[in-house]
Amino acid sequence: MNEHSIRRVVIVGGGTAGWMAAAAFARFLNNGYTQVTLIESEEIGTVGVGEATIPPLINFNQMLGLNENTFLAATAGTFKLGIEFVDWGAVGERYFHPFGKFGHDLQGIHFHQLWLREKARRPIEDISAWSMSAMAAAHGTFGRAAEDARSPVRDLFYAFHFDASLYARVLRDYAEKGGVNRVEGKIAAVDQRPADGYVTAVTLENGQRIEGDLFIDCSGFRGLLIEETLQTGYESYAHWLPCDRAVAVPCALPNPAEPDPFTRSTAHQAGWQWRIPLQHRMGNGLVYCSQYLDDDAAEAQLLANLEGEPLAPPRRLRFTAGRRRQSWNRNVVALGLSSGFIEPLESTSIHLVQAAIQRLLALFPDKRFDPAERNEFNRQMHDLYEDIRDFIILHYKATRRDDSPFWDQVRTMDIPDSLQRKIDLFAGKGRVFREGYDLFTDPSWIAVFMGQGIVPRRWEPAADALDEQKVAIALEQMRRGYADTAQRLPTHGDFLRRTALSPLAAPVPASTPAAAEDVPFFAFTAESPFDVNGGGSPL
Repeated sequence: MNEHSIRRVVIVGGGTAGWMAAAAFARFLNNGYTQVTLIESEEIGTVGVGEATIPPLINFNQMLGLNENTFLAATAGTFKLGIEFVDWGAVGERYFHPFGKFGHDLQGIHFHQLWLREKARRPIEDISAWSMSAMAAAHGTFGRAAEDARSPVRDLFYAFHFDASLYARVLRDYAEKGGVNRVEGKIAAVDQRPADGYVTAVTLENGQRIEGDLFIDCSGFRGLLIEETLQTGYESYAHWLPCDRAVAVPCALPNPAEPDPFTRSTAHQAGWQWRIPLQHRMGNGLVYCSQYLDDDAAEAQLLANLEGEPLAPPRRLRFTAGRRRQSWNRNVVALGLSSGFIEPLESTSIHLVQAAIQRLLALFPDKRFDPAERNEFNRQMHDLYEDIRDFIILHYKATRRDDSPFWDQVRTMDIPDSLQRKIDLFAGKGRVFREGYDLFTDPSWIAVFMGQGIVPRRWEPAADALDEQKVAIALEQMRRGYADTAQRLPTHGDFLRRTALSPLAAPVPASTPAAAEDVPFFAFTAESPFDVNGGGSPL
């Protein structure tokens, strides 16, 4: 510690974003002199409809030392192997965006390049047949691999579905045990330093004044500090992402014994509907464009498409897709909805919070607030937002739907040059370049490109150097290995009941078979039948 060290961190707002930050600070700022205070009001509700995540959240929980089974039980969580997209490319079509990779590269040639060449030679299965996560999702099964596993189950990647409010409760308990001080109240005034506009304190309605050196704005769409106080400005993505409304409602699970281990996104005439199975309920929502669908009609459409009885009144939300021009302005860092919002099509909202927290810790300032640190944080967050933006736009642009004005608009709209370059490269010879990006790696782009009809005209010439018959044998071994493994795994419901059963879980019918009495994970340790680096390789 020195005279410039940050001593007081003030988090404005709770919810998932606020308590994720508080928990991380409790873990990494536990230095004996930095005090973290979180201000929230029970009277102010949180948005709290995001219940699906992507795999990097595993790293965040591990960073905190949270036991995965305990976390899932406490949040009524389930496993997520990917997202099933229905009616996106065209009405009647569906495809699966799995976590993890497709197959195994052979002799330095990307797997999907060999698949493209093989598909041109003969009819073969969809590329999802070479994804462990996609095959397990198709069979409704799940398993974790042992550390030394060499079987296809090692290629099973996953994230979670959970109740966001319960996750915030878990994090709050963690943070408060780690020394974070929670203050109940609403903020009535914000004090700024006259010389440079830095925030110095906030005053609550009861008159309590809370001073700070660094302020974290988790106040939601309002952006109490980052926008209302500092007037940072907002960059809209509405030109490419015109959906600006959502309505959400939970319903009863159609099959409590076997919740699906994946999210489903179903495209409608003016937007799309999410379906997220938890242990105690199904999360549902409709994201739509108000230019083509009014709020009452959207709510009626959502309720008409539920698979179970509604468990609460529908909640309506308004938003503009985009981001703050700076995520870090002066001594205020915005997290969550106060930083920006990209619709939840690929479950990125919580990841953006996690990414900002990790970058802030890596660039943590002192009271002098070096502009180089702030600029680097803003640059990295800007790049991350734009990369996610492009990936979400792809889902709308790559469609053949022409059955409504909404789909006509997004199918024919101009798109960012950064996305057009990616489309052109993939459409030519299936090339994807993702160096330097930790989110949505090659397989994710490949899944959406091909799932929505952008199939390369050719493949990389280097793929032709491998023997066709040997490649065909290797691909068949891989496909069979994934399919056989998926069928041998426990059902998703059985796995949850054996390892992470929530006390809130919906009652399971008495006729449901009991879970097998096996170890609390399913692990193969034998040599893989398609170990391309071992003696069993046909190449």
